[in-house]
Amino acid sequence: MDNPMDPARSYSDFLDEHNALFGRLHQIMSQVAGAAELLVETLRSGRKLLICGNGGSASDAQHFAAEVIGRFERERRALAAIALATDTSILTALANDYGYDTVFSRQVEGLAIAGDVLVAISTSGNSKNLILAVEAARAMGVKSIGLLGRGGGKLAPMVDMPVVVPHSVTARMQEAHIFIIHFWCFFVESKLFSEE
Repeated sequence: MDNPMDPARSYSDFLDEHNALFGRLHQIMSQVAGAAELLVETLRSGRKLLICGNGGSASDAQHFAAEVIGRFERERRALAAIALATDTSILTALANDYGYDTVFSRQVEGLAIAGDVLVAISTSGNSKNLILAVEAARAMGVKSIGLLGRGGGKLAPMVDMPVVVPHSVTARMQEAHIFIIHFWCFFVESKLFSEE
């Protein structure tokens, strides 16, 4: 950035970086679309989404679950989704008793059934607790989507459907992640409730 002390110039630089990334999101259209179809298939069959992430990605997981259970743009019946970073009693018990690496995998073991989908959100793709959650999901016949960045990290080859944002700056990746989540919510509602 040119001069970080000039707010107008800094804002312009931020916006240019954002727009440059969004101009490249066509590169991952097939990944986003494939994951969208899996989400529709899962929710149409009465199964649920389990969504997890750390930090800002935990917020994105909660946002995604809220849109699925509540609504995105249409009035319609609720669909099933759980954000795995929201129950402080479960999180603190698991972190205390088993270690923080297990906070999502134990929930997958306890809450998921075959036919559900795990959505792991990570800008690095290397978070140990997400890796263990994906491993637990695979062992249970639960498919997984990775909403990732920085080349996908260790999670990209592990998940059934990697969606890798082509950027390395955390803030820009998170901006793209929420855009993709909003697209998925729009697509799910359009496919499942088009006649309502």
